[in-house]
Amino acid sequence: MIAAWIDRGRVRVRDDVPRPSPEPGEAIVRVLLAGICGTDLELLRGYRDFAGIPGHEFVGRVEEGPPEWVGARVVAEINITCRSRGSEPPCLPCENGRLTHCLRREAIGIRGRDGAFAEWLRVPVANLHRVPESLPDEVAVFAEPVAAACRVLRQIETDVEPGRVTRALVVGAGRLGQQVARVLARRLPRLEVAGRSERSLTRARAAGLATVSAAAVEEAAYDLVVDCSGAPAGFAVARQAVRPRGTMVLKSTHKNELSIDISSIVVDEIRLLGSRCGSFDDALSALARSEFEVCDLIDDRLPLSAAPEAFERAAESGIAKVLLVP
Repeated sequence: MIAAWIDRGRVRVRDDVPRPSPEPGEAIVRVLLAGICGTDLELLRGYRDFAGIPGHEFVGRVEEGPPEWVGARVVAEINITCRSRGSEPPCLPCENGRLTHCLRREAIGIRGRDGAFAEWLRVPVANLHRVPESLPDEVAVFAEPVAAACRVLRQIETDVEPGRVTRALVVGAGRLGQQVARVLARRLPRLEVAGRSERSLTRARAAGLATVSAAAVEEAAYDLVVDCSGAPAGFAVARQAVRPRGTMVLKSTHKNELSIDISSIVVDEIRLLGSRCGSFDDALSALARSEFEVCDLIDDRLPLSAAPEAFERAAESGIAKVLLVP
C-alpha cells in the first residue's frame, strides 16, 4: 500500500508497505481523510525519535473486522491500552479507569503503532466510534483534535471553581488553539485568543472570537490561560498573562525542554494542568450539533502521494489544517 513515512527528519512516500492484517479484536479501516497536526510536525522535527507512518486524525470506513462494524464510517481514539487489547490483568491505571495513561500504552501514529497517513490502518475495535450520518468526512476528521479541546472544558469544570473563571485566554491561534478557543467560548464568554500571525488572528475573528496580539497581552489579568502555542515564547506569554492563584492549562507538546521559573509558580500559587486526549463522545456530539465551525480551518487538501508537499504546506505560518486524501 501507499503510505507517508517519516525517518531522519524527512517525509517520503512509500508504495511498498504491506497492507496491515487484523489481530483478534481489531479492524482494518480504509482511510478516507487524514489531517496533519502539530504533533505530526514535531515528529518530523525529531520528537520521540519517531520513524514510521504518522497520522492520528482521520475518518475512515471499516473493511475487515466484526460483521457489525464492516461498512461503518468511523473515527478512532488514538491510545491503545490494556482495555483495547483485552489484556489481563490490566495495568493499575487501566484498572482504575485512567485509560489514556496505560502503562503499556501505544498511540496510533505516534508510539508503537503505524498511523493514518496510509491507505489502510489497523485499529482495535474498542477504539472505534461510529460517525453520525449527518457529519461529512471533512467535519468528522476533526473528531480527535476537538476531543482534545473538549478535555480542557472537562478539566476546568472539575478542577477549577466554576465561578472563578471570569476572563480566559488561549495562547496560540494555530490549528489547536483555534479549536480549543471555539470549544471554550461556548462556556466562557470573556475569552480571548492571543497569537503572532495576523492571518490566524483574522481567522479567529471571523469565527466570532475576540483576539489580542501576543505582544499586547495584559499581564496577570486572566483567571484561566491555555497554552496551545507549541513554542517557549508562547509559554512565556501564557505565564505572564495568568493572575496569582490562576490556572494554566498546558496543551502543547514540545520537542525540547522548557525553562520555567518554578519559584514564581509557587509564590503566585499558580495551578498547572497538563491536558492531552479527550472524549470522542463529547467531540462527535458537539460536531453533530454544529456548535462551532471547523471546515473554515481547512486550508488545503492534497493526495497522499504528495505527503512531503503537504507537510511543507502545514508548516507554513498561519496554516491551520491540511488534509491528506489516500
